[in-house]
Amino acid sequence: MDKKLNNHLYNLFNQMIQEHKSIWRIEKFYLKDSKNCKKCLSFWQKLSKNKEMLIKEIFDLINDHKIN
Repeated sequence: MDKKLNNHLYNLFNQMIQEHKSIWRIEKFYLKDSKNCKKCLSFWQKLSKNKEMLIKEIFDLINDHKIN
């Protein structure tokens, strides 16, 4: 595997990790903090779901680059 692909995969993995961390913060803090505001609560819930879909997409991209 060449260095360019290594960096490319690293970037995908890194972004997936960042998205996981973001979901953790949303679930751990932001949802609780916004419990008195339905509009904000809805936003955080929607953002969390969107990030879950994004993580799935990134994971699929990483799997596309698996080396046999």
